[in-house]
Amino acid sequence: MAVRKTKAKSGVQRRRGKASSPRRRVEQYPKNPLPAQHQDKPGREHELSPRPQFLAPAYRAAGKLSGKIALITGGDSGIGRAVAVLYAREGADIAFTYLPEEERDAFETMQAVKAAGRRCLAIEGDLTDGDFCAHIVERTLQEFGKLDILVNNAAFQQHQASLDEVTDEQWDHTFRTNIYAYFRVTKAALPHLKKGAAIVNTGSITGLEGSKELLDYSATKGAIHAFTKSLAQSVVERGIRVNCVAPGPVWTPLNPADKDAADVKEFGAEQPMKRPAQPEEVAPAFVFFASSADSSYITGEVLTLLGGETTAG
Repeated sequence: MAVRKTKAKSGVQRRRGKASSPRRRVEQYPKNPLPAQHQDKPGREHELSPRPQFLAPAYRAAGKLSGKIALITGGDSGIGRAVAVLYAREGADIAFTYLPEEERDAFETMQAVKAAGRRCLAIEGDLTDGDFCAHIVERTLQEFGKLDILVNNAAFQQHQASLDEVTDEQWDHTFRTNIYAYFRVTKAALPHLKKGAAIVNTGSITGLEGSKELLDYSATKGAIHAFTKSLAQSVVERGIRVNCVAPGPVWTPLNPADKDAADVKEFGAEQPMKRPAQPEEVAPAFVFFASSADSSYITGEVLTLLGGETTAG
């Protein structure tokens, strides 16, 4: 499904009323304990309580991505959705991927991009399929004629108490989703990226510090960090920048679809801020790395966003 560019008399910000001050917004972010809840995978944002905050009404756009085309994997919900919305508000047209089970969330993301006055292309499919990874780049080029920003973001995780409980099937699925797809989509996109283009990968604090119950997930996130640094060196002479955002806990469908309901109540409570991040708090880092106005001299970096935690790795 695709949404063509339409004129919007009011942006996303006005849909939620007058924007409050950043101080007020911080006070409104939900803290622990969160409501106990569990979802079947892959998780659905529209079923989460409280709903993740992604509209960022306190954010002030400045046209940093005007005329750009961005492709975001896993843009239907969570961090990917918030990035799509801020990129649109900064002037970019958006293509993103989603799984069939996430169609309702994908539609909501499309509506938010449309409300920002930008075009949107939603592409349904499974990133563990190598052919689909190439297809999404082709579809983006067919729809928009070029590609300027690639955000590798889609992920799979499944907690297990020990390595003995991690099956070969789970290990393969996690790697095929979290790092093989990054490699395949990037490989398909690179021939079409010109000087000034940007690649932004989604890593994780688990890739720096590890996680005893996320052995496969942490391994892929560590691989993403190394992939970021190595690729940055490989394409720097072409004028393409590659960076990575590595958050701590973020309130997205990924975790309630992975944890027991009782454990969700304390998700993020161990951070100094005593809560998980909201997607709209993470998305500006993706704008920073995509914008040559902000980060033209930055490539190969892994930026952690940890809610007050000051050590990583």
